[in-house]
Amino acid sequence: QVQLEESGGGLVQAGGSLRLSCAASGIIFSSNVVDWYRQAPGKQREFVARITAAGSTNYADSVKGRFTISRDNAKNTVYLQMNSLKPEDTAVYYCKVVLIAWGQGTQVTVSS
Repeated sequence: QVQLEESGGGLVQAGGSLRLSCAASGIIFSSNVVDWYRQAPGKQREFVARITAAGSTNYADSVKGRFTISRDNAKNTVYLQMNSLKPEDTAVYYCKVVLIAWGQGTQVTVSS
C-alpha cells in the first residue's frame, strides 16, 4: 500500500522560507513522477511543481524562481523548498505520485 506523508508546513512571515517534505512508503520516488499541489481556501487545487523520474523539474509560473523541488533517493523523500513566501502562497500543500496516490496535506500560512 502506497502512503505519502507531508511535513514541514507552518506559519511564516512574508519573505520567509519553509521546506516541505514528502516521505513515501510502498513506492520508490525515483521511479515515478512526483508533483506538489496546493489548495487555498475557496479555490481549486492547483499544480505547483513536478520532478520526473529522470530528475527534470518544472514549476507553475506563480512560484518559478522562488520554489525548488528536489528528491533524496536514499531517503525516498521529495522536498519543496519555498523561499520569498507571499501571503498568496497560503494553502494546504499536497504531494502526489502521478496516477497513484496523494498525501494528506500540510498547511502553510504566510502572514503579511
